[in-house]
Amino acid sequence: MPEESNFDTIPVGRLGIVALESCKELGEKVNNYLVKWRDERKNEHKTTIAFNGYERDNYLISHACPRFGSGESKGIIKESVRGTDLYILVDVLNHSLEYSLSGTKCKMSPDDHYADVKRVIAAVGGKARKITVIMPFLYESRQHKRSTRESLDCALALQELCSLGVENIITFDAHDPRVQNAIPLKGFENVQPTYQFIKALLRSTNDLEINKDHMMVISPDEGAMNRAIYFANVLGVDVGMFYKRRDYTTIVNGRNPIVAHEFLGDSVEGKDVIIIDDMISSGESMLDVARELKKRKAKRVFALATFGLFTNGLESFDKAKEEGLIEKVITTNVTYQSPELLSRDWYVSSDLSKYIALLIDRLNHDTSISDILDPTEKIQARIQEYIAGRK
Repeated sequence: MPEESNFDTIPVGRLGIVALESCKELGEKVNNYLVKWRDERKNEHKTTIAFNGYERDNYLISHACPRFGSGESKGIIKESVRGTDLYILVDVLNHSLEYSLSGTKCKMSPDDHYADVKRVIAAVGGKARKITVIMPFLYESRQHKRSTRESLDCALALQELCSLGVENIITFDAHDPRVQNAIPLKGFENVQPTYQFIKALLRSTNDLEINKDHMMVISPDEGAMNRAIYFANVLGVDVGMFYKRRDYTTIVNGRNPIVAHEFLGDSVEGKDVIIIDDMISSGESMLDVARELKKRKAKRVFALATFGLFTNGLESFDKAKEEGLIEKVITTNVTYQSPELLSRDWYVSSDLSKYIALLIDRLNHDTSISDILDPTEKIQARIQEYIAGRK
């Protein structure tokens, strides 16, 4: 139950959540938390007109994005959203959904999911009081900078959403948060799930020794260094880094191939090692780093990433587990998780639905979210509880 002192203000508007089909399961979990909290919340103003519609059995807005046989689509809002404080949840990486195009089944791409967000906003027709888009994996976030004559897709998408009337965009672990400079006058929250990672790690492993002599945090490349430094600092352990030596004369699958992983840092011999990154795409880079760490006699390797895409399948991770390269892989549930992934004994899912519900609850009351964006105290309390439980 959230701290009640944060909810003395009048809600911005009647709360509404549009969980697109790509984010349906996560949206239902978020909705359940909000229903429970608002039912239990003791607020003397709940019966006043300012809180009309505050306590309900369901905050999910009925909607649809049906397809024509040509593959074209439209957005439909099936109930009134006038004056609503609206939150649109979308997982642009959900590859499990299909639509029919001239009789052929086509998987929905990130472009399709992004288009559905725009369709829903268009169906709202400017009637909502405020629109916030919660897009855990930021659309086109890997195309965030220009190296040659190429498009700046992420910046364009952010500007387009704001031109459609979106006031706030909430994302998790953006590939490069500086892309928010494209919309300097709008809200942009880049949320880090560090606390949820640590909670999942401690729950799944009961014999961790959290100190400099027995644990180390590793950044798989220079881009993830800030993330690794924060993670290491809150755990009170040392940090190391690999940097990727690439062949810039060749392009394979749209990128320069990695020639070698070079390591900077203290010895990892006999230590549990945590590799942390924003995403596992094919997993090739993560497993190469794990292999290098095992060569350096690391004890166990835990791979943590906000987004587990596993674009090349799970077989390489199955093999890595059999060979003892990895102990656990932890990713969040804000992107699609296949039944096959959830069945793996090496995989742990970190649930962010409660965190998202808390963000929505706070923002609906127009109160600060600074304290929940900085979970340092909660992390320390969780670690001390874990250490005390092992004694």
